[in-house]
Amino acid sequence: MWHNGEMQEPVPVHLGAKGRVVLPAPIRRALGLEEGAELLARVEDDAIVLEPRAVALRRLRSFFEGVAPETSLVDEVLAERRREVAREA
Repeated sequence: MWHNGEMQEPVPVHLGAKGRVVLPAPIRRALGLEEGAELLARVEDDAIVLEPRAVALRRLRSFFEGVAPETSLVDEVLAERRREVAREA
């Protein structure tokens, strides 16, 4: 069922009362999820993606790799917008 940390075959789950979904035990064990674990949900294309908060934070941090800590992303965006305005003028 599992190969390289990924499931080979989909596991059916059912939408219950109040939109509740129970994750099958093999999935919980593989991800080290215990009762009360916080997952983040998002819609990606036509799919629902659930991921542990720590995984989402790692994915977000990787997006900003290479940005120097002293760099102000707000200042960068403002400078870019000002250049665009100057080009249009």
